[in-house]
Amino acid sequence: METINLAELYQAPPMAWEDVRRRLDAGFAQAPGSEGPGRHSCWLTTLNADGSPHANALGALWDDGRFWFVTGLSTRRGRNLARDPRCLMTLSLRELDLVLEGRAQRVDDPAVVARLARRYAADEGWPCEVDESGTALTAPYSAQSAGPPPWHLFGIEARSAHALQTEEPFGATRWRF
Repeated sequence: METINLAELYQAPPMAWEDVRRRLDAGFAQAPGSEGPGRHSCWLTTLNADGSPHANALGALWDDGRFWFVTGLSTRRGRNLARDPRCLMTLSLRELDLVLEGRAQRVDDPAVVARLARRYAADEGWPCEVDESGTALTAPYSAQSAGPPPWHLFGIEARSAHALQTEEPFGATRWRF
């Protein structure tokens, strides 16, 4: 991994990716009424066919060193990812703002889908269940931008990330994985 200090001009030390991972591993509640901001703080950007960006707020999870999200395959982001898996996931926390660049991969491993469904239910209060295919989720409701069920799980393989620390000692760092 390459670490690039983006705040050398201000004599700030580079941030450690291990510290960012520990913060993500601690969780970040997003559901209304949680200790989180009461709104989704993750945004996914995909590429339209003409190369222009398409961004949506969504309920993402951090698990096993990567971001996970669900979407309907007929949504714009689902169609965009089927054509070009490159994407950005952004997250705003009290301590830092993070942009992670990578490739989203659709997950069809029933064990992973079931594990993440349990995480969505426990961490976000979303009453999703694995559907009869074993590879997608269904629920009485989802985000209005997710399209109709079933919702498919995607994981992002990180290529690079950069973060801006919003608390002492402050700092800004880029990592290339």
